Amino acid sequence: MARSVTQQRKAINTAVAWAVGLLIFFPILWTILTSFKTEAQAINDPPLFLFFDWTLENYAVVQERSDYMRFLWNSIIIAGGSTILGIIIAVPAAWSMAFVPSKRTKDILLWMLSTKMLPAVGVLYPIYLVFIRLGLLDTRIGLVVVLMLINLPIIIWMLYTYFKEIPGEILEAARMDGATLKEEILYVLTPMAVPGIASTLLLNIILAWNEAFWTLNLTAANAAPLTAFIASYSSPEGLFYAKLSAASTMAIAPILILGWFSQKQLVRGLTFGAVK
Repeated sequence: MARSVTQQRKAINTAVAWAVGLLIFFPILWTILTSFKTEAQAINDPPLFLFFDWTLENYAVVQERSDYMRFLWNSIIIAGGSTILGIIIAVPAAWSMAFVPSKRTKDILLWMLSTKMLPAVGVLYPIYLVFIRLGLLDTRIGLVVVLMLINLPIIIWMLYTYFKEIPGEILEAARMDGATLKEEILYVLTPMAVPGIASTLLLNIILAWNEAFWTLNLTAANAAPLTAFIASYSSPEGLFYAKLSAASTMAIAPILILGWFSQKQLVRGLTFGAVK
């Protein structure tokens, strides 16, 4: 009897998980399907789900109208650069907070997290003026710095959580063996926290890749990433849903593929913390 109840609960949990997963994935699926429709089919009422005339015309038009590879390369540099720079800064910061805490460590962590609650538009004007003065407007370097600073609190928080699960005795043993601070972080702490660092890196690549507010306001043409590529298909004449869906599909495809192939590493990192 108990076994039967347990099996029923597992079946219900599985069904609920699939339902939630499909509900979350449906907007992406609908965008992909719409990208293969004509503009007339895209606005058809009632909506056409699978039975329509499939076409690649929208992708051809997008390729002819825009230099997709330039936008893609900008996104790779900006997302990858901001994440790597953030990891370089966050690892020693999280180490000091996890293993050499002060009375104000928790206050500092809460303060850093509170900065994520600040509306981005509230600091757009001063940052815009600073970028003009420093010549960073519409540059990859400028966006790398801005996105790194935006996501830095999350990076530090995640690494701090992972580092707290590592026994401090291991680091003390390394010091007793003569390891310097640099060697302790690079050769002892970092290898032990690889799953946590990897999941943090992947999550922040996704956040930087999807960032639209700062990329649309601080770029024009030279450093525009894929978020600007998508926005370019909204015009005063109206929205071209099929072409917009094709552009969106091309923009999200790389990050979806990355997430699919790295999901095991991401789950492993999010569950990292077992004492070895």
